[in-house]
Amino acid sequence: MRERRTTIGLAAVAAMASLLLSCGNQKNLAVSSPSGNITVTLGTGADGALYYTVRQGDTQVVDSSRVALHCQGFTLGKTPQVKGVSRTSADETWETVWGEEREIRNNYNEMRVELEEPGDTARRYAMVFRVFDDGIGFRYEVPEQASLDSITILDEETEFALADDGVAWSIPWGRAYYEALYKPSLVSHLDTVCSPVTVKMTDSLYVAIHEANLTDYASMNLHPVKKGKGTTLKSYLTPWSTGEKVFAKAPMQSPWRTMIITKTPGELLLSRVMLNLNEPCAIETTDWIEPQRYIGIWWGMHRKDYTWASGEKHGATTENTKRYMDFAAANGFGGVLVEGWNIGWDGDWTAEGDKFSFTESYPDFDIDEITRYGKEKGVRLIGHNETGGAAQNYENQLDSAFALYERLGINSVKTGYVNNLLDKKELHGSQYGVRHYRKVIETAARHHIMIDNHEPVMPTGLQRTYPNLMTQEGVRGCEYDAWSPDGGNPPEHTVTIPFTRCLAGPVDYTPGIFNYDNPVPPYTKPNCTIAKQLALSVVLFSPLQMAADMIENYENRPEFAFITSCPTTWEKTVVPEARIGEYLTVARKDRNGDDWFIGAVTNANSRQSKVKLDFLDPDAKYVAKIYADGEGADFKANPYPVAISEVPVTNESVLPISLAAGGGAAVHIHKL
Repeated sequence: MRERRTTIGLAAVAAMASLLLSCGNQKNLAVSSPSGNITVTLGTGADGALYYTVRQGDTQVVDSSRVALHCQGFTLGKTPQVKGVSRTSADETWETVWGEEREIRNNYNEMRVELEEPGDTARRYAMVFRVFDDGIGFRYEVPEQASLDSITILDEETEFALADDGVAWSIPWGRAYYEALYKPSLVSHLDTVCSPVTVKMTDSLYVAIHEANLTDYASMNLHPVKKGKGTTLKSYLTPWSTGEKVFAKAPMQSPWRTMIITKTPGELLLSRVMLNLNEPCAIETTDWIEPQRYIGIWWGMHRKDYTWASGEKHGATTENTKRYMDFAAANGFGGVLVEGWNIGWDGDWTAEGDKFSFTESYPDFDIDEITRYGKEKGVRLIGHNETGGAAQNYENQLDSAFALYERLGINSVKTGYVNNLLDKKELHGSQYGVRHYRKVIETAARHHIMIDNHEPVMPTGLQRTYPNLMTQEGVRGCEYDAWSPDGGNPPEHTVTIPFTRCLAGPVDYTPGIFNYDNPVPPYTKPNCTIAKQLALSVVLFSPLQMAADMIENYENRPEFAFITSCPTTWEKTVVPEARIGEYLTVARKDRNGDDWFIGAVTNANSRQSKVKLDFLDPDAKYVAKIYADGEGADFKANPYPVAISEVPVTNESVLPISLAAGGGAAVHIHKL
């Protein structure tokens, strides 16, 4: 696949400088966004070290912030001298293989500053800044040079000295798999946290800090360091077990350090800074990549109706899988996920992940017959590869397993790493983990296999380069509503993660639960209405989207029609209204048709919403089918009522929507 890219303008200018002035001097090196609304300035402080600042208009966003790489034996950014400056501007449009919109504009101004650390062994490196109208990205680059070969990074001193102590939404670093609740806190009160970190600095200034194009490097976390009037967030790279952060060789590029900078929370969701900072698609042909909805033998395990392990209640049987395939075929689902099909689930698999086989199935699961039956029905088996964190065991079987799946017509695999450490030693977000995940994605691409990665490293936009990386977990998902002792995910969770975790990329949250009766202690159930379950199909973007409940719970439920009609890849996305942790309405246009779909969700408070439909075609008429909270709906007492109605609408219409406590609404707008 070669991305279709339309270039509007491209310019490059080179300049030379011999030294940087202090950060307070207006003659410092600076670069502004195409509209001029965001400006980054680079300079040195009184200590001779390298610093940058960021402004949006007349508002200071980031005060003087250090940028340096502390390596074994030397530091880059200690007392640098400028050897050259080049400037580049680009304005182009590229087409996605799948996504929240078909076309993405990549419009930026870039400043590349060539630097040298003086001394007996002068070492060269560069700081590269790209400035967009809605944010910035910058990274370190170390070229090949005679005086520098191997590089061991002990610390990356990248700072974000926020000018104000705003309210931040984050999760703590060290919580396994990023499966925590995003809580609001003053930046100054944070502990070490994972990115993305989203900050409301004022009512008209929102910032999200993350990274893009994480390649052969450690993932970035942030911790606060009190400096001046504000609070500085400093990078903390996930370490190897031996303490080092990154082992590299020149030439080397760090991931991009990113900041989305917008005036409203809704604009955060529409920023494509992270995707634009990743490399174009590396896969030659992509017609085998198929966004779709799927069902699975999965929720029954969490409710303990089935087991992953072999035995009387084994869920992954030939008979059960065929039953799910029949349902999938009858309702237009593309695939059936089956967990627990392969040898290795008996015993303590989290401690003995090296016993998993990814080619040998249990005797009651006939993989050849199942894939033959699925092909007859037009439904694919979705493979499941839980590793128990035994990454090396998985790598040893990757080629043979993926070759088998390719031969059988299995073109998507859900991977899993349920263990706090990979190979009982290294953290998921370490360079070790990053290398492993990349190997899986690249191997899968060679075998025409899509990946749904659970227990991942936090996404950074790699799906642009490898669009077979469809979706990832990295979130406290729907499964917590089956067994979490803290009562499941609270209503505000799904109106917070779109502004935090979802900024990192597609999320496999697995919504769509219709039956809340749970006989298993601690009797946890979803804290939302059924109408909100429907709305999450639109609000939480994933090109592989699961209807997570057991299939018998969808029978004779008219609201199920919204799930079966809702696409998973889009032409365009708009955000009519948004407030972090309180409410959100998202509207998306079908990539392969003229219909629009709306998802509206709220927290524990009920609300009345009026959604302007001015995004519709002004020359067309539509009918809106509304799936709203029914009379008496309430996430605690009565989550089930769904009121279904139809009304004619145009782009001049304002759609009134009533949301119950913990509720939502889903709307299918059909063009006549």
